[in-house]
Amino acid sequence: MPLTPAVAAIIANYESESPGTRAKLVQMLNHGRLGGTGKMIILPVDQGFEHGPARSFAPNPAGYDPLYHWQLAIDAGLSAFAAPIGLLSAGAGHFAGQIPTILKVNSSNSHALAADQALTGSVEDALRLGCAGVGYTLYPGSDQQFDMQEKLRQLTKDARDAGLAVVVWSYPRGGGLSKLGETSLDVIAYAAHIAALMGAHVIKVKPPKPQIEQDAARPHYDGNDWSRLEDRIAHVIQSAFDGRRIVIFSGGEAKGTEAVYEEIAAIARGGGFGSIIGRNAFQRPREEALAMLDQLITVYDSQAQSEAGNSAEVAGGMGQAAAAARVRVRAGT
Repeated sequence: MPLTPAVAAIIANYESESPGTRAKLVQMLNHGRLGGTGKMIILPVDQGFEHGPARSFAPNPAGYDPLYHWQLAIDAGLSAFAAPIGLLSAGAGHFAGQIPTILKVNSSNSHALAADQALTGSVEDALRLGCAGVGYTLYPGSDQQFDMQEKLRQLTKDARDAGLAVVVWSYPRGGGLSKLGETSLDVIAYAAHIAALMGAHVIKVKPPKPQIEQDAARPHYDGNDWSRLEDRIAHVIQSAFDGRRIVIFSGGEAKGTEAVYEEIAAIARGGGFGSIIGRNAFQRPREEALAMLDQLITVYDSQAQSEAGNSAEVAGGMGQAAAAARVRVRAGT
């Protein structure tokens, strides 16, 4: 599939990366029903590690079967599928080449007292399994954050050397952060920026709440109305190198279908590059999950068409260079 203007504009922001890494990013951006739009929806299934099997799969017992998730991601036409080594290994042979995969290389569990993660996979594992990238969770704010950053530095180097993409789950947690502060606007924007500084190609964060956690940051946010999620999303995108890095947003805890739609629509309006939807997909019965994912794809596809139309208008009045810049910066940033 040739590069569309939307994908070409995104890949232009990664010009210092190797051809292999750029090709893996293109592979994900060109795959599935959102292929070529510059938008992505990824199915992540690492919740068994994080929350345990019953909390993850009892709402839809079909999810105990690892192959169920592979098939769901493929049938829904998603951009990629992310999971730990055991789950990916269970289906990597049977589903080889049918969807780009991301090996989640570190994990925690609900028994842990500290905000930390163990390495459970490697770049070598990702290559053996035919993955497009590796995924890593970083906990900005935790007592273990600096050790986690050093491990991420090595992982990023190894992935780049191997021509893989790096996806960072940047989840503020622990340390001096309040529970509400973990998803406050200033802290989420900071987390996205840290991931970009660490060399992440794709950054995953939670949708930010309107609260401000850091007293030192408060004066820079006061005076603005942060009540609309799309405005908060736009600020997070701005914080990831002014829209030059792919930022996708987690689906979070299980919620009603209408709440999912409203959140995704706001993310799309704010210029988000996409979503990574786990529990809100696989905890629903298969047909319900497929119907919901179909609607989310439609939301992002419609937003992409709107952005393409805006870029065409800009190109007509300001020239191709200005149009490309507008695509990079994204809506609202």
